[in-house]
Amino acid sequence: MSWCRRYTTRLLSGCVIAWFALLAMSTSPADLTTAADLTTADTAPEYSAASIVNAATQTAETLAPNTIATIYGTNLAWMTHSVTASDLNGGTLPTSLEGVSVYVNGILSNLFFVSPGQINFLIPYELVAPSATVYVARQGVAGPPATIQLAKTAPAFFQWSGNFALAEHVDGSLISSSAPAQPGEIVVLYAAGLGRTSPDVPSGHVVSTATSILYAAELQILLNGAPVPASSIYYAGLAPGYAGLYQINLKLPDVLPPDPEIQMVIGAQASPSTIQLFAQ
Repeated sequence: MSWCRRYTTRLLSGCVIAWFALLAMSTSPADLTTAADLTTADTAPEYSAASIVNAATQTAETLAPNTIATIYGTNLAWMTHSVTASDLNGGTLPTSLEGVSVYVNGILSNLFFVSPGQINFLIPYELVAPSATVYVARQGVAGPPATIQLAKTAPAFFQWSGNFALAEHVDGSLISSSAPAQPGEIVVLYAAGLGRTSPDVPSGHVVSTATSILYAAELQILLNGAPVPASSIYYAGLAPGYAGLYQINLKLPDVLPPDPEIQMVIGAQASPSTIQLFAQ
């Protein structure tokens, strides 16, 4: 844990741009429609359960408390707004941006980004249920209720360059095809959906210290289907400086195949098996 506390904040520096590039998709000027341009019948936000996805995998699947999720649709907002430091309230993400809110089982969710076609939000940390009803409210106009499935975790690696895991070297530089991970190296992997933590954190709170996941004892990391020793997982928890973003500090084995498939398993939940790690 001392290694984690000493390095986690610095390790995030190289990941910030890549992570937000994954979360905040650009919106074309044609999408920035104003309310005056729409008839009353067209103004309600539109989306479906199939368009509510895990922000890491971009697929509609089971979600979990404290998971970063994305809603795709139309008429979701009139403006595009990405969260900045000035939007935080006591170190917590806002629950309304540009008059837009997302409710999950009646709980106001914390928001990262709103636009006419996309909202990035956080599944409420305190939510414990097998399913939940989600709806978007934009300036008093509500969209349709959509039911999503929930579990205690929904592990997923953030991806870039196709199906490669978003990860860093200990110096904060991105692991890539030109700078692959090496055998025996300690790497930092970025993930969503690892569930609640110990201690608990308020929903949407930007953590400032290392905070381990509650289900750390159940976490396995597989490389080409083979689990690495539990002792090689130095830390699995929230990434300091963010809300809802997790990191895993992992020591790679001394014998490492090139670009192995990497997968997380927590109990009955597993991340996609098709994700790879740049390695040589």
